[in-house]
Amino acid sequence: MPDVKRSIRPSEVRMSRSTPLRGVHESLGATLTDFAGWQMPLRYGSESAEHNAVRTAAGLFDLSHMGEIFVVGAQAGEALDRALVGHLSVLAPGRARYTMIVNETGGILDDLIVYRLDEDRYMVVANASNYALVARELADRVRGHNARVTDRSDEYALVAVQGPRAAGILAALTDADLDDLKYYAIVPGVVAGAPALIARTGYTGEDGFELFVANEHAVPLWNALAEAGKDAGLVPAGLSARDTLRLEAGMPLYGNELSAAITPFDAGLGRVVRFDKPGDFVGKAALERAAENGTRRRLVGLAALGRRVPRHGYPVTREGAVVGEVTSGAPSQSLGRPIAMAYVDEGALDKGGLAVDIRGSQEPVDVVDLPFYRRSK
Repeated sequence: MPDVKRSIRPSEVRMSRSTPLRGVHESLGATLTDFAGWQMPLRYGSESAEHNAVRTAAGLFDLSHMGEIFVVGAQAGEALDRALVGHLSVLAPGRARYTMIVNETGGILDDLIVYRLDEDRYMVVANASNYALVARELADRVRGHNARVTDRSDEYALVAVQGPRAAGILAALTDADLDDLKYYAIVPGVVAGAPALIARTGYTGEDGFELFVANEHAVPLWNALAEAGKDAGLVPAGLSARDTLRLEAGMPLYGNELSAAITPFDAGLGRVVRFDKPGDFVGKAALERAAENGTRRRLVGLAALGRRVPRHGYPVTREGAVVGEVTSGAPSQSLGRPIAMAYVDEGALDKGGLAVDIRGSQEPVDVVDLPFYRRSK
């Protein structure tokens, strides 16, 4: 997802697709915007209020623009081991893993969550702007294995409920044992009368759940969750709040922190690359070189000392010289100061004295550890 503040604007001309929940969003007065070829809710009212509701109670998100790609067969795990940087064949049924698909030069084509649904069935969830590419690449890369790839993105709606009260809200509507559902796990169940895949993952830094259902169940599910959560502080939340929440949680955004010009090691995510798995995988040689040679630049967190907000594309400077670039930035509701992520030259990080050039003004920043925000367990 590209930077919300930079590139999400209400669309008046472009034709784009709608999720099954578009009518619900319009009835709630949402500002709709074209995003990755979809009409999506940017906000319903105050994005700050939506952000704070997720941090203190719960937010309800439409994520139906995401892609669901199934890899099925006796060698599905081994095929994914070759196709992706992670070791997916050792994933236990019912568990999930964050991973990436890279090209031959190690550049990131997308970051993914892979769920192992059972022994020979995996679901790969890809970003909205990339899932057609991911499906094509997977179909090509699994050749020679007893596995088949099916893009079922058009069949699924995806609704997420995120926040400290998410479990309590969802528990009233499902037969699944949420207490037994671990983080980065998935279980089939029934939610508000609809068959669903219930995942405990998220992109906000809070506890929460993603509910994969058939398109025809999206509206009843949304309405049931909204009703169940009305006394618990649940509110609908749009892409703007989702972006500021994930930024506070230090989670990368494809198109900003991640791209085909960036390797996992550049992004500080070398841990997802599993060189110890058997066999070869696409991009392995290039990533071995990246791991051995180190990186010229590093993704870091920046916290502004003033009130001006570093935005995507703004130069990071030291003593007037450009030493990096902001990838994402926004005011932080939780920290009470502007924050950003940026790629900065390694040599400059050791010397301190960094600033961000905001329209000609050198605004000082501190380099801080990621994530900016960590929820209380």
